[in-house]
Amino acid sequence: MIKYIDLFAGMGGTRIGFEQACEQLGLKAKCVFTSEIKSYAVELYKHNFPNEQVFGDITEINENDLPDFEFLLGGFPCQAFSSAGKRHGFNDTRGTLFFDIARILKHKKPKGFLLENVEGLVTHDRKNTKDKTGNTLDTIIDVLNEIGYKVSWKVLNSSDFGIPQKRKRIYITGTLIDQPDLNDFLPIKSKLYSVLEQGIECNNTDFTNKLLELYTPEFLAGKAIKDKRGGINNIHSWDLELKGPLNKLQKKLMSQLLKERRRKVWAEEIGIEWMDGMPLTLEQISTFFNIIDLNELQNLLTDLTEKNYIKFEHPKALVTNEQGIKVRVSDVNKPKGYNIVTGKLSFEFNKILDPNDEVNTIVATETSKLGVLDQGGIRTLTDRECLRLFGFPEWYKVNISQKDLYDLIGNTVVVPVIRSVAYRTLKAANYQVSPNSAA
Repeated sequence: MIKYIDLFAGMGGTRIGFEQACEQLGLKAKCVFTSEIKSYAVELYKHNFPNEQVFGDITEINENDLPDFEFLLGGFPCQAFSSAGKRHGFNDTRGTLFFDIARILKHKKPKGFLLENVEGLVTHDRKNTKDKTGNTLDTIIDVLNEIGYKVSWKVLNSSDFGIPQKRKRIYITGTLIDQPDLNDFLPIKSKLYSVLEQGIECNNTDFTNKLLELYTPEFLAGKAIKDKRGGINNIHSWDLELKGPLNKLQKKLMSQLLKERRRKVWAEEIGIEWMDGMPLTLEQISTFFNIIDLNELQNLLTDLTEKNYIKFEHPKALVTNEQGIKVRVSDVNKPKGYNIVTGKLSFEFNKILDPNDEVNTIVATETSKLGVLDQGGIRTLTDRECLRLFGFPEWYKVNISQKDLYDLIGNTVVVPVIRSVAYRTLKAANYQVSPNSAA
């Protein structure tokens, strides 16, 4: 019986993947301690693991009070450590949530651990853009080595593990015995249609009706709906005339403004550090949209502004605030110009998923904005589809609101990747395949 603890437990995906790996090896596993602070995550966790007691803030848990265990599982938030980095080892992690993982590992010395984090952890707090890794990851690896573990780390994409979602995450794992091998996993590919349900009620709104009035479902598959980017796979608010009717000339002007506002030459002319989308003056716009005179151009821009397709604003300068963080603020000493208004979260849907493709990384803020084509209509992802896109088993049930599930699912782990990494880690810890197992 392998005893383990589940920290930053979330929805419980890490423990599910770990237990699946144990089952492959013919081993039994038992969770002896769980920690999670988000209330609806705890509610969902207890619903699926009803016999578990879930403890709260791990920073308030004394390592001496923990039961003995053989493996630590955890997906901790990414934070910067001491700028000294690599000099003071364990002490560099104080004030971060990784410190709580480190102090528990240092005190309890389990056989191994498995940690998951965002891909950005690899270069987080990097001092030189040419460096492969940043101070944060370097410190984490050094501390784990210092405690006595043989450590491996790898960025893996869930789309290589039978899940139709491109989701890259870093997996850090280690044992006291040997370094786990995280290389050369056999890729397994799938498409979105493999996880979709059918015959679900679709949205009947002005937005979806407008989309389906102008475009066929086949055309919409894979299209993004946002105003600040272009390309053949993008639909804009002016294409739909969502904020009011536009003539062909105005639509052409919007398309050209969309591209021009990102050119670095305008930043030099305006006198600001380049940003991805700058307001351009009437005179600047007239240099690339010169098929009409200035008065007619001004009238077009005024109408577009009144309908809120564009806004008239000062350019934003890049400055350092009192906290030492670089931010953009309006530079009132620069002339006002015209800029695109609407961001990608402003529409009912910002992406219509293609059932014959993979899904890009699902994030909490955008889960509700992903459209699914179903019997000629458009709808949101169902609870079960969300779970399948992260490899959760069919027995897993949801007892919280869809809004709360969307928030959790965008930050959860992908179960099959955890299972594969855990399997390699268990073998490195000298847990061998049982003759009676299916592995």
